Amino acid sequence: MADSSFDIVSKVDKQEVANALNQAQKEIEQRYDFKGVGAEIDYSGEKILMKANSEERVKAVLDVFQSKLVKRNISLKSLDDGKPYPSGKEYRIEASIKEGIEQPEAKKIAALIREQGPKSVKANIQGDELRVSSKSRDDLQDVISLLKSADLEIDVQFVNYR
Repeated sequence: MADSSFDIVSKVDKQEVANALNQAQKEIEQRYDFKGVGAEIDYSGEKILMKANSEERVKAVLDVFQSKLVKRNISLKSLDDGKPYPSGKEYRIEASIKEGIEQPEAKKIAALIREQGPKSVKANIQGDELRVSSKSRDDLQDVISLLKSADLEIDVQFVNYR
């Protein structure tokens, strides 16, 4: 019997991020507490830039964007947001969306599977994803539940289960 396997990936639906961004822009334009404070949120391919005239206002812009992401089922672990910094007369926060499992994180997940998972399970790092394989599908289910209960620093999905 051939081995069963699945892949562990960290991906974000770009369209959902764009929708959350558009909703956040509309809310920022219409909310009374953002009137006259120069509050903006822009997306330029890679970076998301939030601006306002005070540190509290720019944090509020970030909070609005985070709430829109949560409503669209995008984990906040995928959002890599920086600290507010002054730029001229305004404050800014730069953020980006993280995708893919980086090497150190992949090694941590593989070590976790080796230590706490069933002995028949093997985890191989393949680029920015992990392939987990075993002869027993039940063992693979145990690994999925182990990873769902673990407190990982990234948002992971399980795909290509066969």
